[in-house]
Amino acid sequence: MVSRSIPLLSCSATLLLLSALQALLAGPLRAEGQVLLSCNGTLVEARGQAERKRVTDRLRFSLGLEAEGSTAAGALGLLQDRLAALRRQLQDLQVQELEVSSPSTWQRGAEGQRPAAVQAQLQVSGALAPGRLQPLVRQVGSLPGVRLAPVTTQASAVGDLAVQRQLLRDAYLDARRQALEIAGVLGRTTLVPLEIQLDGGMRPMLMLRATAADASPPFDPKELQAPVDRLGLSARFCAR
Repeated sequence: MVSRSIPLLSCSATLLLLSALQALLAGPLRAEGQVLLSCNGTLVEARGQAERKRVTDRLRFSLGLEAEGSTAAGALGLLQDRLAALRRQLQDLQVQELEVSSPSTWQRGAEGQRPAAVQAQLQVSGALAPGRLQPLVRQVGSLPGVRLAPVTTQASAVGDLAVQRQLLRDAYLDARRQALEIAGVLGRTTLVPLEIQLDGGMRPMLMLRATAADASPPFDPKELQAPVDRLGLSARFCAR
């Protein structure tokens, strides 16, 4: 987690503090210990949290592709053939931002009746429209050597700045509300903001598994958990 700190040396209004918070995201990091806090009262620290659900714009997927052979050349050759078949399926799904890692190989020892062999694998990732979730799972997931990994829902980049500003405001007001309650218990009536430290955010993921029954209901992208932007911060106030 990366923390960023800004000192507020006067009793700035809430809106001015929020503007400073927004500017902080684009500003340089300060080394820990550079800011000296001065409080002529009681120092109160509180954590604020905020989150906002977004509309799913696309899905990001990743998968592993494996192959096995008696020699490294045989395993890599089979892996290359499987990758060609996988590429054709992904092209049909109009996958964007396709990335394919370089392959790796290792020797697998003999196991019972199974002789020793060389295994080869690589990783593939990309993005596609939510409506193509079903063919991703059924068609791509059923290809030989494919292992589907978690799928991430992504929101459109349009409106990101507005959402970020709202998260900053909500998280700060949450921290300030808690600090006011603490100050009230101590008989203090005034809060002066001194320092803000920002946390990062995360979005949920869903594990997908392919099924074999043709009559099963399709995988519905509407059932995926919507992308959520989260922001947390720590705020220090001087209660007087």
